Amino acid sequence: MQKDTLNQAITKQEQIVKAIQANDEQVLKIIYQNNYYKVEQFVLKNSGTIQYAKDIYQEAFIAVWQNVKKNKFTPKNDSAINGYLFTIAKNKWMDYLRSPKYKKTESLKDFNSISNLGVESNNYNNDKDEEKLKIVLNAYKQLGESCQKLLTNFYFDKKPLKIIAKELNIEEASARNKKYRCMEKLRELALNKSNIGK
Repeated sequence: MQKDTLNQAITKQEQIVKAIQANDEQVLKIIYQNNYYKVEQFVLKNSGTIQYAKDIYQEAFIAVWQNVKKNKFTPKNDSAINGYLFTIAKNKWMDYLRSPKYKKTESLKDFNSISNLGVESNNYNNDKDEEKLKIVLNAYKQLGESCQKLLTNFYFDKKPLKIIAKELNIEEASARNKKYRCMEKLRELALNKSNIGK
């Protein structure tokens, strides 16, 4: 890009900055709509959902809006605002993926998938929930000691697989495979117990 063209582009970005600082609804709406899809695609490709993408994008958009109003942002090219917004959204999502909250959510998904095995009705009640919990706990007790320890360390103590592997004196890949096999065994035991009760 030639110097004159770059200067014009930066001038345009500076005008956008002034519009944001003035709370120009039309400009804010255009920026919001033009950048959402890229963030959504990034989140979806990195273990996220559309709802996660919407939440992260809103947080990022508000952060950009606040930083611009506080003069913490200076445009340096013709797509400065767009790049700035995407970078903040990307960083927020990556931080969330590393957070204990995300790991806990994924752990609950795994155990919910077990507790829902063999249940055909969507009309859950407390009695059924308690029954499913008993089935999973009884199945868990039937696992070998090594599987119980591994699953407890990973899902309840929230230890990284790398640490668990070191404690077991095995490679991380082996620990991951063992966790998968233990989960499959737990599902199998839970499903068998659920079918027996029918």
